[in-house]
Amino acid sequence: MGILEFISSNIQMIYLVILMIFVGIELISHVPSVLHTPLMSGANAIHGVVIIGAIIVMGQAEGSLSLILGFIAVILGTLNVVGGFVVTDRMLEMFKKKNNGAYISRNLFNIFSDIHIGIEDAF
Repeated sequence: MGILEFISSNIQMIYLVILMIFVGIELISHVPSVLHTPLMSGANAIHGVVIIGAIIVMGQAEGSLSLILGFIAVILGTLNVVGGFVVTDRMLEMFKKKNNGAYISRNLFNIFSDIHIGIEDAF
């Protein structure tokens, strides 16, 4: 089966993939930057499902090729999930307040400012 026969027999699927690429690019380019972190968290959850599927495939593998491909899928999926969480964590760090170069949480900031105001009122 040559490449031309493959293309002619699957032309509708090829058109669908090309359409999905253009729609995906158009959607991603119009996502506001505020939504990037929640969308990345959702993508990490989806990749977790991919890892579960790869583990199931590995469990039902009959040949060594299926087992190797399943193992590679688990490794790559795990790297994708971990990398996604690291990037999401870095993005969330940008929204925290800075105090002399160190990040502090909003709750600690409120506690310290309340203590400072109470000390000033006492004197």
